[in-house]
This record gives sequence, C-alpha cells and structure tokens, in this order.
Amino acid sequence: MIIICPSCKRQHKIDETRLSDKVKAAKCIYCGHKFPIPRQQDGPAQVQDLEAKTDRKTRRIAVSLSKGGVGKTTTAVNLAAGLALAGYKVLLVDTDTQGQAAYMLGVKPKAGLTELMTGEVIPQDCMVEARERLSLLAGGKSLAGVKRLIARKDFRSEMMLTEALSPFDSHFDFVILDTSPGWDVLTINVLFYVKEVLTPVSLEVMAIQGLLEFCRSLASVQTYHKDLSLRYVVPTFMDKRVKQSEEILSQLESHFNSRLCPPVRYNVRLSEAPGHGQTIYEYAPGSPGAKDYRELVRKVCGNDKLWR
Repeated sequence: MIIICPSCKRQHKIDETRLSDKVKAAKCIYCGHKFPIPRQQDGPAQVQDLEAKTDRKTRRIAVSLSKGGVGKTTTAVNLAAGLALAGYKVLLVDTDTQGQAAYMLGVKPKAGLTELMTGEVIPQDCMVEARERLSLLAGGKSLAGVKRLIARKDFRSEMMLTEALSPFDSHFDFVILDTSPGWDVLTINVLFYVKEVLTPVSLEVMAIQGLLEFCRSLASVQTYHKDLSLRYVVPTFMDKRVKQSEEILSQLESHFNSRLCPPVRYNVRLSEAPGHGQTIYEYAPGSPGAKDYRELVRKVCGNDKLWR
C-alpha cells in the first residue's frame, strides 16, 4: 500500500500484512508529521498505485564476473551512459557494497537499492537522475544488511530483487545491473532477475580462469532460470604491446565466437574519468576508451550505424 503524507505530500510504501490493528498512525520520515493510516474500509482516497505501466519492453542485462579488477563497474557505467546518449531510457542498478557507480557519475544519492529492498522508501524516491535519460539505484555498504536479509528468508529468497524492481518493469528500455566480485546471494538474485549477462574479462590468465568458473556457476542458475543466457563477453585492458593479450583474445574468439565483443583497449583516460565524476564520453570523448565503449553500445543495441 502506498500512503501520502498530508503535510509534505511525499509517498511511503507500507506492508499492510505487517500492521497490527493497534497501529493507527504513521510518522513521515521526511517532515516528521504524524497522520492516521488509512485502512481498506476508509476507502482508497490516500492510496495510490505506482506509475502506470507502459508498453515498453525492457531488456535486463547484468554486468557480472566472479573475479574483481576486470572493469565491471567501468563497463556498466559507460554502457548505461552510452545507451542513454543513444536515446534510450536506462536504469543503472549498483548491487556492489562499494557503491562506486554513484562516485563515477558524480552524484550523491540519499537513498538507493537498500532502501528499495527494505521498503523504507517508495521506488520513485530511491532513484536519482544521474544524466538525461539515465537513472541510478545506488549501492553501498548498507547492502551488506540486505544480503543478510536475503539469507534469512525461507521461501523464494532468490526472487527478492525481482520483486523489488518490479515497479520499474516497462518504464525503461534497459536495466543495467553492476554486480560485486565473488558469488553471493545478491549476485544470485541479480541473475534470477536478468535475462542477459555481459561479462567483462581482462586479457590475463587469472581472469580467464575466473570466466570459466563463472560459466559453471551460471549454468547452475540456468537450470532454474531457462531464459538466462551469456550474451556478451567483453575483453578489457587490451594492450597490443603485450603478446599474451593477443593470445588470450584468440582463445576467446574461438570459444565464444559471435558472443565476443570488440575489445576495450587499455586507456588511462578510463581510470581518470571517475575522479572527475564523469563518464568517458564527457571526460575524453575522442579517446580510445570512448570509441571502444561506443562500439560496445552498438553491439548491445544491434545498430552498427549508431553515431556513424
């Protein structure tokens, strides 16, 4: 149930099943105003539905790999920003406790994914508009508590994220989810929510081992989630001066074929951009990093003529 504070007009999400008959009033977390809680017999005057659904078909893509240091957040942020620049409406969801997506975009959200999943704040107030057509559900340290909440749930714990993100269904063209390194309950929730997985993999031996292990873990989820597929493999930190990079890229080409995306070259501008709170398109639009991520956007969109 959604109720509206009569003082500041902000909306609050309340789980009616957890309310006893003795609870008669609520306190607004924004303005502190106390007001009576409307019950079903009081009529629907203060109860509002979430935004009306549209006919938009949303593509859900997880940027994920168990190994860290392969450029997951850089890829998620610049893919989401690139899609927004291409005219698509995009939601970027940061499921990492480090919360680096907000830092990279230069925004400081007051609420994010934690507040959405715990029901403390209504969905619309959890998001921040980071750029035109690009909204962000921020991560951060508080997600550690969400992981404990998921772990304690007895039934369908793998669907908690799907239930939390359901209000956004059909309101975005793309939902891009950045995941943390490792394999935990929140990553599993992400994989049950999405239908497509994009895996960045740095061109080094240990990253390839991590990719193979991730593919095995992914297969275990696919047993129960038949629509899930590894759609894109993105080689990162490509350096033609290093012989090993070419060798590993060749191995990836033979194994993943059409799923392999053009590599993202090693580029110092990609590491500098977050310090300025900018995407690579804003910080260094003519750099190799910007060109490579534009190519990735073309691949994901299936539009080779984009920006040509």
